[in-house]
Amino acid sequence: MNHNIDRDLFRRIQDRVAIVGIGHLPFAKDIGRPISDTAVEAIQLALEDAGLRNDELDGMSMFEMESTHEVAIARRLGVRNLQWWDKISYGGGASAATLMHAAAAVACGLATTVACHRARNRGAKTARPWAQERELVKDDKALHVPWGLIRPVDVIGMWAHRHMHEFGTKREHFGNVAIAARKHANNNPYAMMRGRPLDMQTYLSGRVIGYPLTLYDCCLETDGALACIVTSVERARDLRNVPVLIHSLAQASGPNPVHLANYNNTPTMETTSVFCAQLLWERSALKPIDMDCAQIYDAFTPLVITGLEDYGFCKRGEGGPFTEGGRIELGGALPVLTSGGGLSEAYVHGFNLILEGVRQLRGTSVNQVPNCKSTLVTGASGVATSAVVLRTE
Repeated sequence: MNHNIDRDLFRRIQDRVAIVGIGHLPFAKDIGRPISDTAVEAIQLALEDAGLRNDELDGMSMFEMESTHEVAIARRLGVRNLQWWDKISYGGGASAATLMHAAAAVACGLATTVACHRARNRGAKTARPWAQERELVKDDKALHVPWGLIRPVDVIGMWAHRHMHEFGTKREHFGNVAIAARKHANNNPYAMMRGRPLDMQTYLSGRVIGYPLTLYDCCLETDGALACIVTSVERARDLRNVPVLIHSLAQASGPNPVHLANYNNTPTMETTSVFCAQLLWERSALKPIDMDCAQIYDAFTPLVITGLEDYGFCKRGEGGPFTEGGRIELGGALPVLTSGGGLSEAYVHGFNLILEGVRQLRGTSVNQVPNCKSTLVTGASGVATSAVVLRTE
């Protein structure tokens, strides 16, 4: 890597590109409508939130798993000239990367106003992806599928087992993550699990899905559509909301990543997030201790434990004890998943974590961290991933 070019580009991005609008539709088990419709509506809501006209949009960044097409969305929005777009791979690892690509496009003058979005309609499918593994597996899943590790929960369960063995992590530590997310969701009118309290006894008696992980360790299965609008800070100051600055960004895969099952790559169980964190903090004037809250990707509770370690909030092996005593709940030292996250608000591959980060910095979250000035938002550990540090001016 040419680090001179790297530093120059990130000087052009750091605190000079901002999120100015957010929007989402109500979450649902089955939204009952095609994502070609819901994606358009979510972007429209984000543009309205920013105080921008539809025809001012000229860029778009979305997940590779989208079946929507950029030109079709632009046509329906009335965009006159879509001049930059891309799609980003690796599921939940792509969440913050949509912001990174959008910010780079704005900083380089390739676009002025970019919509980042995720629309999901899993309710229209007849079965989950792992239930359709009937053909010869040819990608890196072939390293573990023949041994019965077919579902993501099976693979993450193996990671949880090893973390418990190596470091003394307890099921109660995973439970602390699930309970914190649920407490936050109970204040969130949009959360799927609002009104369903969770305590430790209930957590520990949960139905086993892939031991040691139970129902409460697993994210929801949710439909939804969400979007945010990225533009320059100079332009942002003339818009409706106080801009949320994009301070630092990173994408990384680490060496020889195996989809979800890369926890055995190093003796200390480093995931892809370690390598993403190294880049993120190198590019940042802020450090983990400066974060007022964190939106750590939570497809499964162990991913929050490893996220606390990988992003430098505690040492390797200390993620479990870090969750004790309400430390990751609102009012604690580092509130985590303040909207309820994928565990209790909605699972849309982490894009809702970005929106919650923006709300915290605007001061509009239903679980507002007092005087919140900066937050971390991460993508999925275990796949090629991404992360962003957001801050106020």
